[in-house]
Amino acid sequence: MIDDLFAKFNGAFAPNTIRAYRNDFKHYLAWCEENHKIAIPPEADTLADYVEDMSLSMKSATISRRINSLGTVFRLSRIPDPTKDPDVILALKRMYRRIGRAQEQAYPLTRDILDKLLKVCSRDVSGMRDRVLLNLGYETMRRRSELCSMQFEDVNVNPKGQPFILLNFSKTDQFGTGTMIPISDNLFELLERWQKKIGVQSGYILRSVNKGGRVGERLHPSLVSRLLKDLQDQAFGFRRDMPDLSGHSFRVGAALDMISQGESLARIMLRRGWKTESTALKYLRNYSFD
Repeated sequence: MIDDLFAKFNGAFAPNTIRAYRNDFKHYLAWCEENHKIAIPPEADTLADYVEDMSLSMKSATISRRINSLGTVFRLSRIPDPTKDPDVILALKRMYRRIGRAQEQAYPLTRDILDKLLKVCSRDVSGMRDRVLLNLGYETMRRRSELCSMQFEDVNVNPKGQPFILLNFSKTDQFGTGTMIPISDNLFELLERWQKKIGVQSGYILRSVNKGGRVGERLHPSLVSRLLKDLQDQAFGFRRDMPDLSGHSFRVGAALDMISQGESLARIMLRRGWKTESTALKYLRNYSFD
Protein backbone atom coordinates (compact mmCIF):
# COMPACT_ATOMS: atom_id res chain seq x y z
CA MET A 1 0.00 0.00 0.00
CA ILE A 2 2.81 2.39 0.89
CA ASP A 3 4.54 1.91 -2.46
CA ASP A 4 1.32 2.59 -4.38
CA LEU A 5 0.53 5.59 -2.20
CA PHE A 6 3.89 7.29 -2.70
CA ALA A 7 4.43 6.40 -6.36
CA LYS A 8 2.35 9.42 -7.42
CA PHE A 9 4.59 11.72 -5.32
CA ASN A 10 7.67 11.01 -7.44
CA GLY A 11 8.79 14.12 -9.29
CA ALA A 12 6.39 16.39 -7.40
CA PHE A 13 8.60 16.67 -4.30
CA ALA A 14 12.31 16.53 -3.59
CA PRO A 15 13.54 12.98 -2.81
CA ASN A 16 14.36 13.98 0.78
CA THR A 17 10.84 15.34 1.26
CA ILE A 18 9.27 12.14 -0.07
CA ARG A 19 11.54 10.09 2.20
CA ALA A 20 10.47 12.14 5.23
CA TYR A 21 6.75 11.80 4.36
CA ARG A 22 7.19 8.07 3.84
CA ASN A 23 8.98 7.55 7.15
CA ASP A 24 6.37 9.55 9.06
CA PHE A 25 3.55 7.62 7.42
CA LYS A 26 5.23 4.27 8.20
CA HIS A 27 5.60 5.33 11.85
CA TYR A 28 1.89 6.11 12.01
CA LEU A 29 0.94 2.75 10.43
CA ALA A 30 3.22 0.86 12.83
CA TRP A 31 1.73 2.67 15.82
CA CYS A 32 -1.80 1.86 14.67
CA GLU A 33 -0.95 -1.81 14.23
CA GLU A 34 0.72 -2.00 17.64
CA ASN A 35 -2.23 -0.31 19.33
CA HIS A 36 -4.93 -2.16 17.37
CA LYS A 37 -6.20 1.01 15.68
CA ILE A 38 -7.61 1.36 12.17
CA ALA A 39 -5.10 3.46 10.22
CA ILE A 40 -7.03 4.00 6.97
CA PRO A 41 -9.43 5.73 6.86
CA PRO A 42 -8.00 7.76 9.76
CA GLU A 43 -10.20 8.90 12.61
CA ALA A 44 -9.73 12.08 14.64
CA ASP A 45 -9.73 10.24 17.97
CA THR A 46 -7.05 7.85 16.65
CA LEU A 47 -4.79 10.76 15.68
CA ALA A 48 -5.46 12.46 19.02
CA ASP A 49 -4.38 9.28 20.84
CA TYR A 50 -1.34 9.11 18.53
CA VAL A 51 -0.33 12.64 19.58
CA GLU A 52 -0.85 11.86 23.27
CA ASP A 53 1.27 8.72 23.04
CA MET A 54 4.12 10.42 21.15
CA SER A 55 4.19 13.26 23.69
CA LEU A 56 5.43 10.80 26.32
CA SER A 57 8.78 10.29 24.60
CA MET A 58 9.23 12.72 21.69
CA LYS A 59 9.91 16.41 21.17
CA SER A 60 7.03 18.65 20.16
CA ALA A 61 8.74 19.60 16.87
CA THR A 62 8.85 15.93 15.85
CA ILE A 63 5.23 15.36 16.77
CA SER A 64 3.90 18.41 14.93
CA ARG A 65 6.00 17.54 11.88
CA ARG A 66 4.56 14.03 11.81
CA ILE A 67 0.99 15.28 12.03
CA ASN A 68 1.66 17.82 9.25
CA SER A 69 3.20 15.08 7.12
CA LEU A 70 0.18 12.86 7.62
CA GLY A 71 -2.14 15.71 6.66
CA THR A 72 -0.26 16.23 3.40
CA VAL A 73 -0.25 12.52 2.57
CA PHE A 74 -3.95 12.16 3.35
CA ARG A 75 -5.00 15.19 1.28
CA LEU A 76 -2.90 14.37 -1.77
CA SER A 77 -4.06 10.76 -1.69
CA ARG A 78 -7.74 11.76 -1.42
CA ILE A 79 -7.97 10.15 1.99
CA PRO A 80 -10.17 12.01 4.51
CA ASP A 81 -7.89 14.30 6.53
CA PRO A 82 -8.80 14.65 10.23
CA THR A 83 -5.56 16.44 11.22
CA LYS A 84 -7.49 19.75 11.54
CA ASP A 85 -10.29 18.21 13.57
CA PRO A 86 -10.84 19.92 16.96
CA ASP A 87 -9.89 16.71 18.79
CA VAL A 88 -6.48 16.65 17.12
CA ILE A 89 -5.93 20.39 17.55
CA LEU A 90 -6.74 20.11 21.26
CA ALA A 91 -4.39 17.13 21.60
CA LEU A 92 -1.60 19.20 20.07
CA LYS A 93 -2.34 22.13 22.38
CA ARG A 94 -2.20 19.83 25.42
CA MET A 95 1.06 18.45 24.11
CA TYR A 96 2.58 21.94 23.77
CA ARG A 97 1.48 22.92 27.27
CA ARG A 98 2.93 19.72 28.71
CA ILE A 99 6.33 19.55 26.97
CA GLY A 100 6.68 23.01 25.43
CA ARG A 101 7.64 24.14 21.96
CA ALA A 102 11.39 24.37 22.51
CA GLN A 103 13.44 22.90 19.68
CA GLU A 104 17.05 21.81 19.98
CA GLN A 105 19.22 24.32 18.17
CA ALA A 106 22.37 23.64 16.19
CA TYR A 107 25.54 24.90 17.83
CA PRO A 108 26.64 27.96 15.83
CA LEU A 109 29.74 27.61 13.66
CA THR A 110 30.91 31.22 13.88
CA ARG A 111 33.95 32.76 12.21
CA ASP A 112 36.28 32.12 15.15
CA ILE A 113 35.33 28.43 15.19
CA LEU A 114 35.65 28.25 11.41
CA ASP A 115 39.20 29.57 11.57
CA LYS A 116 40.17 26.92 14.14
CA LEU A 117 38.64 24.14 12.03
CA LEU A 118 40.49 25.36 8.93
CA LYS A 119 43.80 25.20 10.79
CA VAL A 120 43.45 21.46 11.48
CA CYS A 121 42.57 20.50 7.90
CA SER A 122 45.24 18.19 6.51
CA ARG A 123 47.34 19.12 3.49
CA ASP A 124 46.22 16.16 1.39
CA VAL A 125 43.24 15.85 -0.94
CA SER A 126 40.75 15.09 1.85
CA GLY A 127 41.96 18.15 3.75
CA MET A 128 41.44 20.34 0.72
CA ARG A 129 37.92 18.94 0.34
CA ASP A 130 37.29 19.77 4.00
CA ARG A 131 38.46 23.37 3.47
CA VAL A 132 36.08 23.65 0.53
CA LEU A 133 33.23 22.28 2.67
CA LEU A 134 33.93 24.68 5.54
CA ASN A 135 34.19 27.81 3.41
CA LEU A 136 31.31 26.87 1.11
CA GLY A 137 29.01 26.06 4.03
CA TYR A 138 29.86 29.21 5.95
CA GLU A 139 29.61 31.63 3.01
CA THR A 140 26.49 30.24 1.36
CA MET A 141 24.68 29.38 4.63
CA ARG A 142 22.88 26.50 3.00
CA ARG A 143 21.57 23.14 4.16
CA ARG A 144 23.83 20.11 3.84
CA SER A 145 21.74 18.59 1.04
CA GLU A 146 21.97 21.87 -0.87
CA LEU A 147 25.72 22.09 -0.32
CA CYS A 148 26.19 18.57 -1.64
CA SER A 149 24.10 19.35 -4.73
CA MET A 150 26.22 22.34 -5.82
CA GLN A 151 28.21 21.82 -9.01
CA PHE A 152 31.23 23.45 -10.59
CA GLU A 153 29.20 24.66 -13.55
CA ASP A 154 27.04 26.65 -11.12
CA VAL A 155 30.02 28.86 -10.16
CA ASN A 156 30.33 32.03 -12.22
CA VAL A 157 31.10 35.75 -12.15
CA ASN A 158 28.50 38.51 -12.66
CA PRO A 159 29.06 41.51 -14.98
CA LYS A 160 30.52 43.51 -12.06
CA GLY A 161 33.14 40.86 -11.38
CA GLN A 162 31.48 39.45 -8.24
CA PRO A 163 31.75 35.65 -8.08
CA PHE A 164 28.61 33.73 -7.19
CA ILE A 165 27.21 30.24 -7.10
CA LEU A 166 23.79 29.39 -8.48
CA LEU A 167 21.62 27.30 -6.20
CA ASN A 168 19.22 25.63 -8.61
CA PHE A 169 16.95 23.93 -6.09
CA SER A 170 16.39 24.28 -2.36
CA LYS A 171 13.88 23.34 0.32
CA THR A 172 12.10 26.65 -0.29
CA ASP A 173 12.56 26.51 -4.09
CA GLN A 174 11.22 23.15 -5.20
CA PHE A 175 10.65 24.24 -8.81
CA GLY A 176 14.14 25.41 -9.69
CA THR A 177 13.67 29.17 -9.91
CA GLY A 178 17.30 29.45 -8.82
CA THR A 179 19.12 31.73 -6.38
CA MET A 180 22.44 33.47 -7.03
CA ILE A 181 24.51 33.41 -3.83
CA PRO A 182 27.53 35.75 -3.72
CA ILE A 183 30.82 34.20 -2.60
CA SER A 184 34.20 35.73 -1.80
CA ASP A 185 37.14 35.92 -4.18
CA ASN A 186 39.03 33.61 -1.82
CA LEU A 187 36.36 30.92 -2.06
CA PHE A 188 36.17 31.37 -5.83
CA GLU A 189 39.92 30.79 -6.11
CA LEU A 190 39.75 27.83 -3.72
CA LEU A 191 37.07 26.23 -5.89
CA GLU A 192 39.24 26.70 -8.98
CA ARG A 193 42.20 25.04 -7.24
CA TRP A 194 39.98 22.20 -5.99
CA GLN A 195 38.58 21.61 -9.47
CA LYS A 196 42.11 21.47 -10.89
CA LYS A 197 43.24 19.20 -8.06
CA ILE A 198 40.62 16.54 -8.75
CA GLY A 199 40.85 16.99 -12.54
CA VAL A 200 37.21 17.50 -13.52
CA GLN A 201 35.49 19.97 -15.81
CA SER A 202 32.05 19.72 -14.24
CA GLY A 203 30.00 17.84 -11.69
CA TYR A 204 29.60 17.97 -7.95
CA ILE A 205 31.89 20.25 -5.96
CA LEU A 206 31.86 18.27 -2.73
CA ARG A 207 33.20 14.76 -3.23
CA SER A 208 33.82 11.72 -1.08
CA VAL A 209 37.48 10.84 -0.51
CA ASN A 210 38.52 7.36 0.68
CA LYS A 211 41.48 6.55 2.93
CA GLY A 212 43.70 6.06 -0.10
CA GLY A 213 42.93 9.56 -1.36
CA ARG A 214 40.70 8.41 -4.20
CA VAL A 215 38.02 10.99 -5.01
CA GLY A 216 34.44 9.79 -5.54
CA GLU A 217 31.54 11.29 -7.44
CA ARG A 218 29.62 13.03 -4.68
CA LEU A 219 29.70 13.61 -0.94
CA HIS A 220 26.53 12.26 0.65
CA PRO A 221 24.75 14.85 2.86
CA SER A 222 24.72 12.44 5.80
CA LEU A 223 28.53 12.61 5.95
CA VAL A 224 28.69 16.39 6.48
CA SER A 225 28.03 16.23 10.23
CA ARG A 226 30.56 13.42 10.64
CA LEU A 227 33.27 15.41 8.87
CA LEU A 228 32.51 18.44 11.04
CA LYS A 229 32.65 16.32 14.19
CA ASP A 230 36.05 14.90 13.19
CA LEU A 231 37.45 18.38 12.60
CA GLN A 232 35.88 19.62 15.84
CA ASP A 233 37.58 16.83 17.81
CA GLN A 234 40.93 17.72 16.27
CA ALA A 235 40.53 21.45 16.89
CA PHE A 236 38.95 21.42 20.36
CA GLY A 237 39.27 17.94 21.78
CA PHE A 238 36.55 16.67 24.09
CA ARG A 239 34.63 19.60 25.58
CA ARG A 240 31.44 19.13 27.55
CA ASP A 241 30.52 22.79 27.05
CA MET A 242 30.60 22.52 23.26
CA PRO A 243 27.87 20.44 21.58
CA ASP A 244 28.61 18.63 18.34
CA LEU A 245 28.61 20.71 15.19
CA SER A 246 26.18 19.76 12.43
CA GLY A 247 25.19 20.86 8.93
CA HIS A 248 22.85 23.49 10.41
CA SER A 249 25.72 24.98 12.40
CA PHE A 250 26.86 26.83 9.28
CA ARG A 251 23.51 28.58 8.93
CA VAL A 252 23.19 29.66 12.54
CA GLY A 253 26.84 30.68 12.98
CA ALA A 254 27.09 32.80 9.85
CA ALA A 255 23.77 34.50 10.66
CA LEU A 256 25.03 35.41 14.15
CA ASP A 257 28.22 36.85 12.65
CA MET A 258 26.18 38.95 10.24
CA ILE A 259 24.12 40.31 13.14
CA SER A 260 27.27 41.21 15.09
CA GLN A 261 28.49 43.07 12.00
CA GLY A 262 25.32 45.16 11.93
CA GLU A 263 23.54 43.46 9.03
CA SER A 264 19.76 43.81 8.97
CA LEU A 265 17.47 40.85 9.56
CA ALA A 266 16.04 41.34 6.06
CA ARG A 267 19.49 40.95 4.47
CA ILE A 268 20.24 37.89 6.58
CA MET A 269 16.93 36.33 5.57
CA LEU A 270 17.68 36.98 1.89
CA ARG A 271 21.16 35.49 2.16
CA ARG A 272 20.11 32.47 4.15
CA GLY A 273 16.89 31.70 2.29
CA TRP A 274 14.50 32.30 5.19
CA LYS A 275 11.04 33.30 3.98
CA THR A 276 9.60 34.84 7.16
CA GLU A 277 10.91 36.72 10.20
CA SER A 278 9.29 34.15 12.49
CA THR A 279 11.40 31.41 10.90
CA ALA A 280 14.56 33.47 11.28
CA LEU A 281 13.84 34.30 14.91
CA LYS A 282 13.10 30.65 15.65
CA TYR A 283 16.73 29.85 14.87
CA LEU A 284 18.23 32.92 16.55
CA ARG A 285 16.00 33.29 19.61
CA ASN A 286 18.41 31.46 21.93
CA TYR A 287 21.08 34.10 21.45
CA SER A 288 21.05 37.64 22.82
CA PHE A 289 22.66 40.58 21.07
CA ASP A 290 24.05 43.89 22.22
